[in-house]
Amino acid sequence: MTIRAWPPRRLALAGAAAALALFAAPAGAAEYPLHAGDRAVGEVQYILAESGDNLADIARQADIGYTEMLAANRGVDPWSPALRTLAIPGFFILPDAPREGIVINLAERRLYYFPRNGETVQTYPIGIGVIGRDTPLSVTRVVGKEEAPTWYPPPSIRAERPELPPAVGPGPDNPLGDFALRLGWPRYLIHGTNKPDGVGRNVSHGCLHLYPEDIASLYEAVPIGTPVRAIEQPAAAAWVGTRLLLEVHPDKEQADQIDMEQPMTPRLPAGLRELVADAAGEYADAIDWAAVERAGLQRSGLPVEIARRPLAELDAAR
Repeated sequence: MTIRAWPPRRLALAGAAAALALFAAPAGAAEYPLHAGDRAVGEVQYILAESGDNLADIARQADIGYTEMLAANRGVDPWSPALRTLAIPGFFILPDAPREGIVINLAERRLYYFPRNGETVQTYPIGIGVIGRDTPLSVTRVVGKEEAPTWYPPPSIRAERPELPPAVGPGPDNPLGDFALRLGWPRYLIHGTNKPDGVGRNVSHGCLHLYPEDIASLYEAVPIGTPVRAIEQPAAAAWVGTRLLLEVHPDKEQADQIDMEQPMTPRLPAGLRELVADAAGEYADAIDWAAVERAGLQRSGLPVEIARRPLAELDAAR
């Protein structure tokens, strides 16, 4: 399968387009240059699916989570999308959080890593906890790094699967994959997986799963002591040039509905109007509130233009 831009149009929004190149093999982490004042990176690309393609494989090749692909391409048969134009949702409004170390936006099912030089940001899709098994919304640090880790099933998993052995060593049966970052939260890890189709979905007991190629990259880049912050921000809005853009992601219940190809229950995120008005600032009168509501109910994760400001005023502010 080859991923290629199709048709020859794309929604270029911020950052270097080359940073989101898509490859026939898994692309690995997307890394973008980061400048003072940047609120977003990446771009949405479009491809034409070929015979034999499926959204799970395309998602991994593009380093996108499975739910992200489904949400951005609602109504497409995930196992037979041939000859359909598909959106690759590679545009990201950066989280509203300090840009240091690892920032995990659970609502987005995405991890951001801000290296100490402050000049770049890396972003990775993640698998998160199932409903009722949540990662702590707090701040901790990376306290250890393990290559070829051994998995010791915790009591919560052993209660569900009592047949498990006391420990599972390195190899294809190890759900931690090849690398693990241990956190100050004792029961939670950032790790790889032996089931990469779970990346981007609600699959864990609170640990954070990355594609094998992504955890290898993150493991190499992240030093012990790196701060880790978990947040829950389903919606984000930011000015990119003259356009105010809004992206909204499905909550856990909606994500499960999307994954099971069921109708998604429409539900606006709490505080959406206040978030948009705050982002618009002095241009609040220009907001298209109907577009805001549509984006909030559809929760595609794709950027939606909800306001414009004059180009002359943007030039004057530079």
